[in-house]
Amino acid sequence: MNRNSERRGQEAAGRPSLVPPPLAGVVSLVIPGLGQALARAGRRGLLLFLSLVTIIALLVWRMRLIARREEGALAILRKAISRQPVFITLLIVGLILLWLWVAWDAYRQARPGRRGGSGIFFLIILLFFVLGWQISEINLYKAVTEISDAGPPLLRVLWPWEAAVTREIAVLSAGADILSPCDELPPPPPPVEVPGQPYLVADPTCGDLSKLDENNQVVPGSTLHLRGRGFEPNTETEIWWADPLGNEFRVRQAGEYIHFLTDDEGAFELDIIMPYRLIPPSAEGRQIHRVEARQSTEVGGLMPSEPLRLTIERMVETIFLGLMATLFGVVLAVPVSFIAARNLMSGSVITLALYYVTRTILNIVRSIEPLIWAVIAVIWVGLGPFAGIIALTLHSIAALGKLYSEAIEGIDPGPIEAIQATGANWLQTIMYAVVPQMIPPFVSFTIYRWDINVRMSTVIGLVGGGGIGFLLIQYIRLLDYRAAGIAVWFIAITVAVLDYASAEIRRRFV
Repeated sequence: MNRNSERRGQEAAGRPSLVPPPLAGVVSLVIPGLGQALARAGRRGLLLFLSLVTIIALLVWRMRLIARREEGALAILRKAISRQPVFITLLIVGLILLWLWVAWDAYRQARPGRRGGSGIFFLIILLFFVLGWQISEINLYKAVTEISDAGPPLLRVLWPWEAAVTREIAVLSAGADILSPCDELPPPPPPVEVPGQPYLVADPTCGDLSKLDENNQVVPGSTLHLRGRGFEPNTETEIWWADPLGNEFRVRQAGEYIHFLTDDEGAFELDIIMPYRLIPPSAEGRQIHRVEARQSTEVGGLMPSEPLRLTIERMVETIFLGLMATLFGVVLAVPVSFIAARNLMSGSVITLALYYVTRTILNIVRSIEPLIWAVIAVIWVGLGPFAGIIALTLHSIAALGKLYSEAIEGIDPGPIEAIQATGANWLQTIMYAVVPQMIPPFVSFTIYRWDINVRMSTVIGLVGGGGIGFLLIQYIRLLDYRAAGIAVWFIAITVAVLDYASAEIRRRFV
């Protein structure tokens, strides 16, 4: 094919142009590419014309997006240049240069002994690069100046092992009831002090919560004076608040959580402002809140944390998800591959038609990514690994069916002809002439597909297809980067181990 194309190009180069070189240049100046066509370089002219039209269309689209609210070509152009002068100026200058170059190229193509010249295509690639830079919103300045923001999360992902182990937490706390707002009845009394137990008293025991004014600015509430004793000495202590609905949260003051160290006797005194809390209008009765001082201490030995346990469970689920999808895919792809092999199905019009139908279905199924199949499967059978198995199985059937069938089409036809010469039917030909030749490539493709399915199962979990991906996306959404880092490490380790295992299997059996 390449030789034929080269020969046709040489024949076209030997034929004279239909128009003189100056006329070819002028024609291409009016309609880009037409001069090349008249100079018997039709494909070159068509490529240049389509490239120029595409670049103009993309530029108009981007300028329309930049100047959404403007009407009229000049107004849009002025607005686009004012907002992104470098991008618009580069493309306009490049387009003018390309248009003139197309005309000059047509002049050269019409001259005797013309040469192709590839410089104009470098300019086209450059213009598409500039468009791609703007369309994909690449911002190197932002990437460099804001890299410090990505540093802490990235470090947590790269070294997450502090979150992999934990100890049992012992909590020492004491609290006092606070009425809000105050009413005619007596406020809650101070709590009863129990010898040997931590004690906290608030003064007063009623007041107003912080609230928002009409400008959404916080209006500070009442100030409470807290006195505590009986706590662990010289230990960090936190202030918590519980509303009447039982919701608990740490108290902030001046934008920071309140925490402090107790003195040598385990006592403290401090003032806090009652926090903002929205109580629903349906709440009835006196609204009793509770303020608490808490000390949390790690006790006991190290034990696996919940993120580590969940990651191991989901990683095992991911491995078997890929394994089951590969198994089902192989079982269903093997018979399909024989129908999709042209050398086995070209015996009659019916079998050839069946071949084309099978190939078309395989191409359609394979063109749809497993992530999309997973979305469909989740709608079908609900969230979980079963949806992931369905998605990967469908894609595996199409992918393996294509690989198997192409391997069948490339086998040695000698054994097939020998078996058929003995009067064997189609099924016997496959069993004794095709299958023995297909075992090595089948094993190789199957192992490779298992590796793909394990890696893909980490992705389809993002849409609810089960496996480690589902857990990973939850950790990322919660900004728990250490837990997400544990999941990422286990994915990398598992893929590396499977790659080593598959290489060993290929070495031994293929």
